[in-house]
Amino acid sequence: MKHEAVLAPAPVRVLRRPVDAPVVGGDAAPTPLKTLCSNCHLRDLCLPCGLEGSDVQRLDSLLFGRRRIRTGETLYRPEDRFQFIYAVRSGTFKSSLTLADGREQVSGFHMAGELMGLDGVAQGRHASAATALEDAEICAIPYTHLSELAAGSSDMQMVMARLMSREIVREHSLMMLLGSMNAEERLAAFLINLSQRLKARGYSSHEFHLRMSRAEIGSYLGMKLETVSRTFSAFQQQRLLEVDKRHIRILDLEALARAFQGPIH
Repeated sequence: MKHEAVLAPAPVRVLRRPVDAPVVGGDAAPTPLKTLCSNCHLRDLCLPCGLEGSDVQRLDSLLFGRRRIRTGETLYRPEDRFQFIYAVRSGTFKSSLTLADGREQVSGFHMAGELMGLDGVAQGRHASAATALEDAEICAIPYTHLSELAAGSSDMQMVMARLMSREIVREHSLMMLLGSMNAEERLAAFLINLSQRLKARGYSSHEFHLRMSRAEIGSYLGMKLETVSRTFSAFQQQRLLEVDKRHIRILDLEALARAFQGPIH
């Protein structure tokens, strides 16, 4: 939605140079490539969503580092210094925490057009890890420079607030999912959420390939691996899904939607 400009925002000084590249997987990161938000095919889903004109041009003035991440590589780990917000250009990531007993707790899955790394804002260090579930590509957005831009634009300030709010909503939705739903409701909510996100990106909402394992789904949904597998089988028996390993075909989206009462994000 366009906003009527009342006062022109004060000019913001931006360093026109490539951002320092983070180290990925212990190897030196490749030379950053220039990425312009204004002509990115994901702009309506990613950081520029809702911005117009000069604000998008200000984003373009930052030369975001773009880099490829191989399957299984970790983008950042707990206690790594927070410098960047990461926008997923392609591929899928999982975010996870390490519990006191060494077990992994998956806290989210991220696909193209979504942002990662906001967990580092509070303490200046990341609280979670982000790992690629397939070959992927990200934009590294320097948080300090982004904050400088927000200081001169009320619309950009709203974008920053919206990003933080998204994280709060996601956390609340996950708490609801784990605290009030049975196994079938949890898995149905998860699959419908994936379906909606894929549809928003121009992909099929009824047929897709899961990039995460059954164990990772179970960790995220608070379910044992055996329960995840048994619930998939139950959905097949009810003719809600066809399942071939990680390939999912939703046969009755409306009936699947009736299996739960609230969305997850």
